[in-house]
Amino acid sequence: MNVISTRLSGRMPVILGRFAMRYWGALALVVVWQLWLTVQDYNSIVLPTPYGVLADVVMNARVYVPHILATATSAIAGLCIGFVFGALCAGACWFTPVLDGLLTPAIVVLRSIPIVATIPIVARLCGYDSSTVLVITVMLVFFPVFVFCASGLRDFSTASADLFRTLGCKTRWRMFALLAMPAAVPHLATAFRLAAPTCVLAALVAEFLMGTQGLGYVMMRARSELMMERSWGCLLYTSPSPRD
Repeated sequence: MNVISTRLSGRMPVILGRFAMRYWGALALVVVWQLWLTVQDYNSIVLPTPYGVLADVVMNARVYVPHILATATSAIAGLCIGFVFGALCAGACWFTPVLDGLLTPAIVVLRSIPIVATIPIVARLCGYDSSTVLVITVMLVFFPVFVFCASGLRDFSTASADLFRTLGCKTRWRMFALLAMPAAVPHLATAFRLAAPTCVLAALVAEFLMGTQGLGYVMMRARSELMMERSWGCLLYTSPSPRD
């Protein structure tokens, strides 16, 4: 333990130095924010200070933890279910052109509807609980995955298809497994990168509007009770962490 603590203490100045060099602009903004509010003596209802937000996050961590877990569970479950469902639907459309002609226009139309307008409809159908949050998250993840996967499954040239048929890929299933799916992998990776932050946003919006738990619900309660430090603390927890 002493060796580990010694190594960590030795690396800490280096880590802090890299953090300051990479995020010096954000740190300067926080310092100016704190000084300006202190000099102007604004009430926290108008705008909380960074120190007040950080103090609430640290001192009331037990309040945040169960709601963080609820939001993370909804976001991760929605990401996994929506990703699998979107990929499966894209694959089915690749196999069946008729299904592609029926499903793709309907999905494009549904995607054009704002998510805020969709949440009340889904809530009336599924109820005002965590299941609705999961359904909204799945829906928002499904659309980009379906579009990118459907595009990737067709992202190969005619010459490649002719070559695979010459090499023995006579059935449509073998063409799908050996040519279409490998061509779709980069598109699926892009869809995952786009859907991962989107699922967190969808969970927060659904919790804020009609949830009974989660960080979005805490933000809504904090706003109604004029606890601005708590509301900004939820934003701090949902912000992306710095990458090494």
